[in-house]
Parts: sequence; C-alpha cells; structure tokens
Amino acid sequence: MARFDPYENNGGTCVAVAGADYCVVAADTRLSVGYSILSRDHSKIAHLADKCVLASSGFQGDIKALQKNLSAKELLYEHNHNKKMSCPAMAQLLSNTLYYKRFFPYYAFNVLGGLESEGKGCVFTYDAVGSYERTGYSAQGTGAALMMPTLDNQLKSPSPLLVPARDAVTPLSESDAVDLVKDVFASATERDIYTGDSLEIIVINSSGTHRECIALRKD
Repeated sequence: MARFDPYENNGGTCVAVAGADYCVVAADTRLSVGYSILSRDHSKIAHLADKCVLASSGFQGDIKALQKNLSAKELLYEHNHNKKMSCPAMAQLLSNTLYYKRFFPYYAFNVLGGLESEGKGCVFTYDAVGSYERTGYSAQGTGAALMMPTLDNQLKSPSPLLVPARDAVTPLSESDAVDLVKDVFASATERDIYTGDSLEIIVINSSGTHRECIALRKD
C-alpha cells in the first residue's frame, strides 16, 4: 500500500564557528537522494540580513521555502524600521518561524552565523521545531556527528551551566578557524557519502563578507 511521505533528507553538512571579531559559516555542495547524487554544485548557504548567514541541511524543498519566508520577513522589517535586522534578531525570528510550523515542521536543520551589533561573532544552532542555543561553534547535517568531536577537542567551548557565564567565542584566529573547518570537512567526506564535491566557506568580519570555495572528494 502506497504511503504519503512529505519528507526526504537530501544530505549535506553545515558548520559555523564564531570568533571575537569574525564568523565562519561553511557547507558542502552535494545534493543527494539515497545513493543518487542530484547535484554537485548546490549551495546550502543563504544571506539573510546584514552580516548574517544561514546554512541548512535536510529537505531542500522545505529549506527553500524557509529561506524565502525569512527573506520576505527581513525585507518587511527593513521597510518598517528603516534598518537591517541584526543577527540575534534574525535568530529569534528563525526560532519563531520554525516553532509556528511545529505540527508540520520544516524538515530543515539550521546553523545561523554572523556578527552582532558590537562586531562580535555569534552562532545559533537549531532543531527542526525552533529550539535554539547560542554557541561558539556548531555543526548540523549528515556529517555533524563526525565533525563535532574534533570541534569539541579543538575549540573547548565552556559549559553553559557555569556561573558566572563564560564567553562562548572560540580562541582561534580567523585563518586558523577557516583551516579547522577545511580539515573537519576533509575528514567527514571520507566517511559520509552525503557530504562532498565542494566546500563553500563564508567569512563574515568587520570589512564585509568573503566567499571561498574548495574541492572535496567527488566519490
């Protein structure tokens, strides 16, 4: 008997790392279904607001719908308030948008990265129904379980339960953070068949947004 299944996981992995004055957001460009590769050049990263970038893994239909929804709301905010939405404000908007659809969720696992108004890097990580947390780094997607142990080892984020609260930004320089992201993706592509082809890296700092693309495994 045929069964209606509205969801499909198209794979891929996203990573974000926040520093004292920068944020690195990266994702691979492979789009898959099962053992078939549909595209080797599909970007999983969307620029939502001024110095604010969203990377998403999951079902690409839902991800595109979510990105269009957020872009429309950000444009309305800009017209109403005569300014761009900040990254923490976009983080709250994304949480509200996901929670609003909690009974038929967007099958999207998101990492939001950017700079807050003081110029400090920030990363927000989400589940599918809008629960989110601000961290110094995060990974989402099919290769996240392979990457997080290395990120934990290298970046040593303080526990959110510590009192007084400690700063979650990573101690690495911008170039070292980019090198670390490249290393964890090169490692994950060896074990995860849904991550590969190319790596798109977005670096956000006080001078603007910079994009870099490097090759990963094609098989």
